[in-house]
Amino acid sequence: MDLKMLKTFQTIVQHGSFIRAAEQMNYAQSTVTMQMQKLESDLGVQLIERGKKIRLTEAGRLLYEQSLPLVRDMERVQRNMSELQWGMAGSLRLGVTEPTASYRLPAILKKFLNLYPKIRIAVEFGSSPSLSERLLQGDIDLALCSAPDLGTELYFEPLFKEPFLVLMPEDHPLTKQEVVEPDQIREHPLLITSTTCPYRRKLEMVMQDGGGMPLSTMEIGSMTALKYYVAGGLGIALVPKITVDSLPEGTTARAISGELIEMTFGLLCKTSEVPLKLAGAKLYQFLKQELR
Repeated sequence: MDLKMLKTFQTIVQHGSFIRAAEQMNYAQSTVTMQMQKLESDLGVQLIERGKKIRLTEAGRLLYEQSLPLVRDMERVQRNMSELQWGMAGSLRLGVTEPTASYRLPAILKKFLNLYPKIRIAVEFGSSPSLSERLLQGDIDLALCSAPDLGTELYFEPLFKEPFLVLMPEDHPLTKQEVVEPDQIREHPLLITSTTCPYRRKLEMVMQDGGGMPLSTMEIGSMTALKYYVAGGLGIALVPKITVDSLPEGTTARAISGELIEMTFGLLCKTSEVPLKLAGAKLYQFLKQELR
């Protein structure tokens, strides 16, 4: 007994005729007859009493009632397997760094899930180093972050550059300038992110050109929280431009000079898994299209 024979049996019952069932299923009538004979032989019972008008036997009525949910479930499994095979369904674990996770990703994922509603995505936050490690361990499938350290078994495809600005209180002395020089930052209290944050590394590179880090610094663990600490008057901060499109009250932003004042972001995955397959490939290509 297989799914095809059960569907044939149900179609015969629903249309009340072998001929109409054959027409409905685009089969030859002899095929329908043979399938029914095989089904009755496999079960060892008669299911249909043949005549001018077919009638179900007691066994036929029982099989029809109990096979309806079985066929529906099997058809659903077949559809799910087909969708999975073509990348239209599946579950993905996407790692993302801030501020991309909060400022860019929600609108992009909404568009993606409107196109592929059967793909489930779990978004996990982390720093670029931690996401790189989780990729290598198989804890996530794909990451959107800055470039990994050289020598890792990871493939990085750059997509966009994140520009930086200097965020400061409105009454700060540096507001008198349209463009701030890196060495001028050293003269003022500076808010910095944690040592594992790529933005912190970028800041250190910029400050090295200006003679080293400022003497007065305060570490803030969250990149997205920096602007609120600036608004509180605790110092100035070098922040991604996207985070200050809406400035906190009492703050302003200035450009900073130098070729290093931007950071490259892109997609990160295991080199051994490139190109990604199934649903992962759909998400990878969609993120490329939206972020480039």
